[in-house]
Amino acid sequence: QSPTRAYLAASAAMPRVPRRPSDEARRGAYKPPGVDAARSRRRREDRLLALRRRNRDAGLFKRRREEPSLTPAPVVPPPDAAADATAPPPSSEPSSPPSSPPPADALRAAADAELEGLSEMVDKVWSDDTATQLEATVQFRKLLSDGKNSTMIKIIRADVLPRFAEFLSRQRPPQLQMEAAWVLTNIAASDYTLLVAECGAVPRLVELLESPDANIRHQATWALGNIAADMPSCRETVLDHGAVTPLLAQFKEDMKVSVLRTATWALSNLCFGKLPAEIQVKPILEIISLLIHSADEKILADACWALYYICDGVEGGIQDALDAGVCPQLVKLLMHASANILLPVITSLARISAGDDTQVQVIVEQGILPCLAQLLARNYPKIIKKQACLIVSNITAGSKDQIQAVIDADVMNHVIVLLKTSETDLKKEAAWAISNAASGGSSDQIQYLVSRGCLEPLCNVLKYQDVDLVYTCLEGLQNILVEGEIGKQGNESVMNPYAQFILENGGLDNLEELQDFDNDAVYKLAMTLLERYWDEEVSDDANLPASKDGSAENVETVPEDAAAQPPVPAPSADGTE
Repeated sequence: QSPTRAYLAASAAMPRVPRRPSDEARRGAYKPPGVDAARSRRRREDRLLALRRRNRDAGLFKRRREEPSLTPAPVVPPPDAAADATAPPPSSEPSSPPSSPPPADALRAAADAELEGLSEMVDKVWSDDTATQLEATVQFRKLLSDGKNSTMIKIIRADVLPRFAEFLSRQRPPQLQMEAAWVLTNIAASDYTLLVAECGAVPRLVELLESPDANIRHQATWALGNIAADMPSCRETVLDHGAVTPLLAQFKEDMKVSVLRTATWALSNLCFGKLPAEIQVKPILEIISLLIHSADEKILADACWALYYICDGVEGGIQDALDAGVCPQLVKLLMHASANILLPVITSLARISAGDDTQVQVIVEQGILPCLAQLLARNYPKIIKKQACLIVSNITAGSKDQIQAVIDADVMNHVIVLLKTSETDLKKEAAWAISNAASGGSSDQIQYLVSRGCLEPLCNVLKYQDVDLVYTCLEGLQNILVEGEIGKQGNESVMNPYAQFILENGGLDNLEELQDFDNDAVYKLAMTLLERYWDEEVSDDANLPASKDGSAENVETVPEDAAAQPPVPAPSADGTE
């Protein structure tokens, strides 16, 4: 029977923090705008909270142990954390050649026959004879191998879980510990994990992490990983019983790859969410900083998810990760051939990019921008490109030097292409990146963005019924228009060149449509722009005689060969566009 996965249901995304009133957001008429760092970081935090919930299914899951062979030790590692939910689970990899499995019909028939004798098995489990207890525990383990929910319910109703938890403390025979842990592992992989967490098994499983028997340690790790993956209360129970320290101790041994996979997977499940203050993350990061150099993709993926959870769920986690020296390897892994690795890697870097400017500068100096340029330019999955745009938007929310680094790495050209041609959700990420750059960029940097064709796609995005996206684009356009006003150099007889371009390319129509937009902040900002930069055009349109079809006739038409881009103010002395 193929192994199965059980994923946690993702929580609903938190709503974005309300924006500040538009009156406070607007800049002075001739003052180059700057980035509101606090609001920008609030936005990034909200986006990453939603992202974490979307990735929860990819990063946490539970795993049953199957019956691949006669070997008592668990040999099937948990599947990789970034695997797609629709992909088939990996096949079993026994450490010794398995015997030929009996036909499936024969297995089901045998399981049904054993289920009929459940009362007798319960009596054996509660007997005082060790051999009889072991025999019954093996029978229960075989019953659970069919994966049927009905079987699971009947076993749970038999009220034998506390007995199996008790067997975990029996050192003689060790096989009884092994079989009991196996039974509890498979029950913990079901929808009834909480019952395992509450039957007294957790402290005993934690004790088994220090067992002299490597197979028992492996099975206990597996069981605890399943319990931690169920819900926050179960994970907290595992953490409260001190599972982290003995789990980390296992990484210092010479472990088989299959055991190392299970331990890394369990560690990533323990790291999810808000870690208690008493948990020391630096020892965990020391292990992770080694695991991210592994050649095994399953180990590598789970280690990167664990790193992301620490950066996201621990106060000061980003700085702790930087201090552990993980950034050079993470940036290197951005060019990994496997999407299963690339997703947790770029997600971790996106979380780091939500830090302060000094922390963001670390990943910039490690060479992340050329890697992002390749990810945006090539045929990568949309989720990867969205994460890449998110990182770019976080970098462009920083200093002018960081914006210039993005421009110098030719990243912005690819972002503008995505803003013109991609799907709506990817356009939103691209719009954030460009708007942040326009908000905090220098005069030359804003001129660069306009010269590369950002105005027209930003205006087109105004058609979408998405409050955050439309408002972000309006802010970007506002800042670009402010720069165009400065370029007039006080000559009021000349129209703002950027406002002229927007007028000639239909952007003014999109702005006027926003007067009916069902959001007060969008309406106010759109009206502010219309009244400041196109007051005469709007007034003239209102006074034009109506044609037969009810529309206003144009007094003046725009030539078809009008320039595709707005006139850009003269370049600076050093020749920068």
